[in-house]
Amino acid sequence: MRLALALVILALIAGWLLQPQRAGPFLLKRIGLALNLEITARSLDYRLRGTPQIVLVDLVARRPGDTPLLRAKRVFVSLPWRTLRTGGDDFTVRRIELDAPVLDLPALQRWLATRPPSGPVRIPRLTNGLRVRDGRIDNDDWRIDGLAIDLPTLHPEHSAQARVRGRYLDAPISIPADLSITVAQPSGLLAGTPTQVTGRGQLTLVETDGWRVPAQVVLSGPLRISKDSALLQPAKLGIAAHYESGATRAPFRLGLYGPMAFNNALWRFVPVTVVLAGEGAIPSAQARGSLSVGRSLTLHLDGELAAWPQAWPTLPAPLSASKSSLPFALDYKGAPAFSDPASLSLRRDATALALQVRVPEILTWLDAASTGSPLPPLAGKLTAPRIEFDGATLEGVEIEMSVE
Repeated sequence: MRLALALVILALIAGWLLQPQRAGPFLLKRIGLALNLEITARSLDYRLRGTPQIVLVDLVARRPGDTPLLRAKRVFVSLPWRTLRTGGDDFTVRRIELDAPVLDLPALQRWLATRPPSGPVRIPRLTNGLRVRDGRIDNDDWRIDGLAIDLPTLHPEHSAQARVRGRYLDAPISIPADLSITVAQPSGLLAGTPTQVTGRGQLTLVETDGWRVPAQVVLSGPLRISKDSALLQPAKLGIAAHYESGATRAPFRLGLYGPMAFNNALWRFVPVTVVLAGEGAIPSAQARGSLSVGRSLTLHLDGELAAWPQAWPTLPAPLSASKSSLPFALDYKGAPAFSDPASLSLRRDATALALQVRVPEILTWLDAASTGSPLPPLAGKLTAPRIEFDGATLEGVEIEMSVE
């Protein structure tokens, strides 16, 4: 009799579960209570035959009284029966799909701060991968638009490779990217231990009115993620890029080495070693210093030019005949597109040149070098013990210049 009664009860529960219009709100409410979240969806559909799967439409998850931390037009989850039978001890998920998800990082952090202490966060094993389309990540200072992620498989202890596309926006910065990212051991990222990460692909370093710098990049190093910051130490960043403006193309290669930190919407290389290999008007140089970029760019470099570029104005004698080194110092603080003045000092032997330059104006001059002024637009001071010019020898030279 008891067995018959139990079977009847199970049959009634199963019949109720197979009616999504009744079971859906109940399941979302139970999950929300467990997580201290209000979770709603315009519709919920699930299938228990074969491989269980659930589809949520217009999902909204929020902490009570707070803004939504996650919204999505569609969420699809498929997981094997063994995950359900073991209560998650075998944490395997077949596939996850997210359409137009919007993640609010400040709201997420506020919710995480209310959660009781628990053990390490577990990463599921994804057998058929993760797909994200038309996603967005919002922060107080920056956001990522058009986020698309394709992750074929995932195992917490095995190397994982994903393709990530999107546009990082922090006005006036706008950086579109299409990257392949490899993580040596995904579980290490959530555990807060340094984990080898490599990213390679295409992005646009600068994109502003009239000119842009598209690039191929490779970034690698041990990554450590904490609550609201990330550190890649040491980071190795290689860039093969070219400056584009109208018909002008100026290729260059750039390498950076040093600790790279990200927090408070600010990327920092401090200290950093820089190697630049340029062509034409872009010089080749080596330098050390610091680099910080966010809504503004702060740069300080002390280094040495490999040679005076042939595309630059010809040096007067005896500087043109000298084989001495060309130490320089570069300082900049302003808009990320280098539209504010930069300070540049150069030396060769006893000759010193101190300049104030604006990179966009220099680039415009380079574009019209064959038809415009023989001197670039700049302001500064030249001091030299001796200069030979048009057959005349000048000694104790001090020249203040302003070329517009």
